[in-house]
Amino acid sequence: MKAVHFGAGNIGRGFIGLLLDQSGYEVTFVDVNDEIISAINQDKAYQVHFADEASEPVTVEHISGINSIKDPKAVTNAVVDADIVTTAVGPNVLPIIAKAIAKGLVERIDNNRKPLAIIACENMIGGSTLLKEYVYQEISEADQKAFDDLFSFPDAAVDRIVPNQINEKLLDVRVEPYYEWVVEKGFTQGDLPDIEGVTYVDELGPYIERKLFTVNTGHAATAYLGRSHGYETIDQALQDKMILDTLNGALQESGQALIAAYGFDAKAHRAYIQKIISRFQNPYISDEVNRVARGPIRKLGPKDRFVRPASMYLEFTSAAPKYLSKAMAAALLFDNKGDEEAVQLQAMIQEKGVKAAFCEVSGLGQDHPITKAVMAEYEQMS
Repeated sequence: MKAVHFGAGNIGRGFIGLLLDQSGYEVTFVDVNDEIISAINQDKAYQVHFADEASEPVTVEHISGINSIKDPKAVTNAVVDADIVTTAVGPNVLPIIAKAIAKGLVERIDNNRKPLAIIACENMIGGSTLLKEYVYQEISEADQKAFDDLFSFPDAAVDRIVPNQINEKLLDVRVEPYYEWVVEKGFTQGDLPDIEGVTYVDELGPYIERKLFTVNTGHAATAYLGRSHGYETIDQALQDKMILDTLNGALQESGQALIAAYGFDAKAHRAYIQKIISRFQNPYISDEVNRVARGPIRKLGPKDRFVRPASMYLEFTSAAPKYLSKAMAAALLFDNKGDEEAVQLQAMIQEKGVKAAFCEVSGLGQDHPITKAVMAEYEQMS
């Protein structure tokens, strides 16, 4: 079996590529980084190390690489022959790789009329659906019918922490032992791809929000609170009882909203929260606070990891959340000259005031209960 994976970075090699290899696929990595692609073709293997005390590294073999700038035709041919196509490139790169995927799929209609799943493994809601939109912009209306009959773009939720790292060997990568890869099966043409470690579900939305509003919310909350107290890493920050208690409180609030909205089992979700917190406390990951905290404008957006669960909590309880509001206040205090969004946010606060700046990025009104709660926490923290 053949897999084509767009994105040969740490997530691509240490998560998606690893599981595809373990499932018996020959994996072709497509990327623009010539150094990495050359190393893949030269070494033909790399090791995935796990950020814990006991696990042995795993060797990934049966790999090849294509530089999509130097050899676009090879990318087309790889998509034509593929049994599955996956991505881990970041949301902003999806429209770029969509052109290459579209070319391969158009040629595949004439040369290989087997059904094919294209799965975007991105840290976002509806990644595959968005990729499909970009792909369809590149093809004719006549081809769209054939695409609908043969090609599916099932959405996915992925979760694995891959910290910043420098390894002796270029291709080797270090990841946490825990992972989750959930794929929506309803829109898949033909048989479901046989991938070890993938969980197929009928409806993905609840699982995406469970991940975003537990893992992403918790990670970012810890980072902003940790930065406000002078800590450098996530695990250091969580040695502070106040931050740990605030994190737990924020995830209980988002959890209460998720349970009310989607009917998750309360006991199971509480266990999930504690599992997530224990992952953040893993000293072998030691993720940097500044890295996790970057992009505060996006993270304070209306549908992102703070405002959305806070709004759900308000809807179901008729009260503004205390701990999520404290995390949002800490995000407003994030002042990092090395992060473009942090610089922009602080400039907005200086120009308009903190309340107006928060309302602009969050989409909430100045008299909204959440705005009032965040402002009250901000005054206490600043």
